[in-house]
Amino acid sequence: MREERNKAESVPARSEERRPRRSRSREAFKQRQKELADSRAQERRVHENRIQETGGAGENRTGDGHQQNDGQGTLDTQGKGPFDKFLSWKTAALVLILAVAVLAGVYVYKALGYRNTYFPHTVINGTDVSGKTAEEVKELIASGVNGYGLVLKLREEKQETVTGEKIGLHTVFDGSLEEIIRQQSPFRWPRYLLKGPSYDIKTMIAYDDDALAQTLNGLSCFDSGKAVLPSDAYLSDYVSGQGYSIVPETEGTTLDMDKVRAQVEQAISSLAPELDLDALGCYKAPSIRSDNTSLAAARDARNRYVNMTVTYTFGSKTEVLDGDEIHEWLVSDGEQVSIDPDQAAAYVKSLASKYNTAYRKRSFATSYGQNVEVSGFYGWRINQSEETRELLGILEAGESVSREPVYLQTAASHDGPDYGSTYAEVNLTAQHLIFYKDGQKVLESDFVSGNVSRGHTTPPGIFSITYKQRDAVLKGEGYASPVKFWMPFNGGIGFHDASWRSSFGGSIYKSGGSHGCVNMPYDKAKELFENVYAGMPVICYDLPGTESKKSSQSSGRAPQETTAPAQPAPVPTQAPPAVPPSVLPENVPSETLPSETAPPETSPQPSQPQVIIQPADQTTAAPAQTQPSPNTEEGYGPAFQTPQSGSAAGPGVS
Repeated sequence: MREERNKAESVPARSEERRPRRSRSREAFKQRQKELADSRAQERRVHENRIQETGGAGENRTGDGHQQNDGQGTLDTQGKGPFDKFLSWKTAALVLILAVAVLAGVYVYKALGYRNTYFPHTVINGTDVSGKTAEEVKELIASGVNGYGLVLKLREEKQETVTGEKIGLHTVFDGSLEEIIRQQSPFRWPRYLLKGPSYDIKTMIAYDDDALAQTLNGLSCFDSGKAVLPSDAYLSDYVSGQGYSIVPETEGTTLDMDKVRAQVEQAISSLAPELDLDALGCYKAPSIRSDNTSLAAARDARNRYVNMTVTYTFGSKTEVLDGDEIHEWLVSDGEQVSIDPDQAAAYVKSLASKYNTAYRKRSFATSYGQNVEVSGFYGWRINQSEETRELLGILEAGESVSREPVYLQTAASHDGPDYGSTYAEVNLTAQHLIFYKDGQKVLESDFVSGNVSRGHTTPPGIFSITYKQRDAVLKGEGYASPVKFWMPFNGGIGFHDASWRSSFGGSIYKSGGSHGCVNMPYDKAKELFENVYAGMPVICYDLPGTESKKSSQSSGRAPQETTAPAQPAPVPTQAPPAVPPSVLPENVPSETLPSETAPPETSPQPSQPQVIIQPADQTTAAPAQTQPSPNTEEGYGPAFQTPQSGSAAGPGVS
C-alpha cells in the first residue's frame, strides 16, 4: 500500500514535467500538492484520535491508516476519499438500473402473454375470463351449457327450473372471442389492473325461442287458476268502537310474463344459475298501497266524525248519537267527506217523534179516580230545523258534546207526565176546578163554562196560561164585561171573575153559560190569579158521571170596601191598548211527523170575548217574569217560548 501511495504521489511530478505549456505556474502546482498532503495528514490524525478513544477494538488498519474491517462485518466509511464515494454512487445507480431492467422485463413478459389471453378483469357475458385464452373460454361455456338449469326463485319459498335441454340450449362460436383478443393492445395491459373491459356476446349461446316460450307457459307459477291477483289497499268498513282503518294491499302471486321472459333470456345468455323474480320486480303489483296519502286522509276524515258522540238529555233519559249511526250519514266527493244533511234532519225528526208531547193524546189521572185522554198544544216541541243546523255544526267541529235540543216550546217535566205537579184541573162536566201546586191541592172552586145551548162550549184539552192581566174588559158581540182578573189559556178563552154572577157550578153552563170562558167567584179568581204563571198547564176535560145538579152560592163581585168610600176608577190618560187578536192554535208545523199530527183545536167562537186591557199599572206579572204587552203574540199559545233556564216562573218554564 505504501508503494501505491508513493506511486500515486509521484503522478503529479511526472505530470509537472509534461505540462510546461499550461498557464499554471510551478509554484502554484507545488502549493496545491502541499495542501493535498496537509489534508491527508489531518485526516490521519483525526482517525488515529478516534481509534485511541475507542480503544482500537475490532479494527484492522493498513499501514497507511485506512479502515478495512471491524471484525463484525461492518465497513467504516469514515475517511473515504472522493474515489470511494464515487464507487458508492456507482453501486446505487447499478442497483437502480437492474431494478428497472427487471420491471421492464416483467412488463414485456406480461405483454407478450396478453397476445393470446384476455386482459385482467375482462368480463364476457357476466363471466370473468382474466388471463384465459379463447379456447379456454369456449370450454368453460360449453361445460356450462351441458346440464344447464336456471332456477326461478318465487314467492312463498317456491321455485321453478328451466332446463337447457327443454329449450334446446347449445353453443355457437362465431369468432367473437378471438376477435376480442386480436383487438387488444398487449402493451396497454397495466391500465386494466383495477378495472377491465366488459363484453356481451349474444352469439355464443343459442336456444329455441318457441321452446322457451312453451317451457315458461308450462310452469305452474304461470297457472292462472293457482295465481293470486294483487289487490289495492282500501278503507275498511266501519267497525263499532274503532271506526275506519286501512286494509293493506295484497301482493298476490301473479307474474308479468314479459318481465319474466326478459330476465330469463338475460340469465341464460350468461348461464346464470338462478333468478329471484320477486327481487327483480317480475310480479304484478297493486297500484294503491297502505301508505297512500289520499287513503290516509280519507280514513282520518271519516274517523273525525265517527269517533265523537252527541248526547241529548231529556230529563233523566238520554239519547246518544255516535259512530254507529253517524257513519251511515257520511258522503264523499273525491277526497272530501261530509255529513248528509237529510240524514241529520231525519235523526232530529226521530227525536221529535219520540220526545215531543205537544198535540199528543196522553192519559190524565183526574181527581175523581178516573183517567181521561187529553191533548192540546201544551207540551214539549223540538225546533227541528234549528236543531238540525246546530247538529250539523257540532258534527263538523268534531268534538263530543252533551246538550238539550232547541225547543219551540217546553213543558214542566220530562220524567212522568209532562204537565208536572202544578196545574189547574178543569172538570167541564162537574163544573168544578181544582188547582194543584207542587202536588198539593191549594184551591177548589165551582165555575160556569161556555153555554152549550148556544154552541159556546168550552173545548177540552191541555193548554197553558198565556199570560195574566188585572182589570181587563172582555168585549164580544153585544157586550163589554169588565173583569178584575184575566188569565187566558186557549186563545180568547180564559179564567176570570164574573161580577154579574151570584152562583156557580151545577148545570148553569148548559143554558146560561159564558161565551167560552171559565167564570169564577171573585175570591177564587183572585186566589187563582195569585198562583198561576205564564206557561202553567191547564187541563180541561169531560168526565161523564161527575155531573152536579146543585150550584154553589158564591159571589162574583168584589167585596165592598168598608174602610173608605169607593173611589172612581182613574180615567185613562191615553187610549187603551188595541185589543189583542185571539191566539188561535197553530196548524201542525210541516216538520211534525205524520204520526204526531195535532188534532185541530176548537177555535174561539165569534161571540167569545175580546180583551181590552185597562191601565198597565194595574197589571200583575207572572212570578219572577217580566210580563209582555198583551198586544204581543210572541211567547203565547202553541208557539209559547219559555224563558231561559233559571227563571222562577214555575214548573212549565225552564
